[in-house]
Amino acid sequence: MRHRNQTVVTEFFFMGLTNTFQLQVFLFLTFLCVYLITVLGNLGMITLIHMDSRLHTPMYFLLSHLSFVDACSSSAIGPKMLSDIFVEKKVISFSGCAIQLCLFSECVVTECFLLASMAYDRYIAICRPLLYTLIMSQQVCVLLVAGPYTVALISTMIHMTFAFRLPYCGPNLINHFFCDLLPVLSLACTDIHVNKLLLFTVAGILGVFSGVIILVSYIYIVIAILRIRSADGRRKAFSTCSSHLLAVSILYGTLFFIYVCPNSSFSLDINKVVSLFYTAVIPMLNPLIYSLRNKEVKDAVKRTFGKKFCYCLRDKIL
Repeated sequence: MRHRNQTVVTEFFFMGLTNTFQLQVFLFLTFLCVYLITVLGNLGMITLIHMDSRLHTPMYFLLSHLSFVDACSSSAIGPKMLSDIFVEKKVISFSGCAIQLCLFSECVVTECFLLASMAYDRYIAICRPLLYTLIMSQQVCVLLVAGPYTVALISTMIHMTFAFRLPYCGPNLINHFFCDLLPVLSLACTDIHVNKLLLFTVAGILGVFSGVIILVSYIYIVIAILRIRSADGRRKAFSTCSSHLLAVSILYGTLFFIYVCPNSSFSLDINKVVSLFYTAVIPMLNPLIYSLRNKEVKDAVKRTFGKKFCYCLRDKIL
């Protein structure tokens, strides 16, 4: 009993995605492209917002932090996943697993609440346009960013404390391609019902709270848009929100499937496939969604990088 909580396992092994060589080559090339697009796209978005003074607004301040979180989230999983694809023994140390889980959990929860902050920002912009500058002050913007990071840190520390105090004495094969909470908990040498209850409770509360903020904000936004008389005005108002709604729908759909639905209904293999969406696909889609569907961002790209290209071309000619 004295050694009950002592950790015997010092490293974990990932089962990975597949052992078929042809599929490994395909997955490596695919996820390498996805990772590069994700990092370059999100860092490019941050750089563009920083360089273009016309994008120094509360909405793009929040978007820059969303891009930062997406880049961090992808980097917490992507490099290790890519390096493991062709390796027979996909190993990670116990402390490395804890760090990866901590970083990824922090990013996911932060992103959920950043999306809620962005929904509130859109609500003020469309429903209270005359008071927008007054309400969305610099102090409020800082709070709308600091809040998500703080809530995510508290949530992560709760799960990490309860999960890694459990005894892990074997087996140490994780049926996943990264250290996600449920697959790691399934390897504990003790009853984990309390941990599962804690996971679903915290995930449910945080998901519902951030989701209600987004839902209520968009109910008011839709009502305000429908009151706009001109069709062109309604189209412009909705275009500012459609990108955000698309990003919210994809993220919340996958997270609800894994962390809120009872895991008895789904196997870990299915969860592994669904996890690819919010670990690789969503961080890549966000900068594409907010750039390709946003006229201000496209205009900023032309102003910033088009101008630099013209200067470089002129210098070469001269």
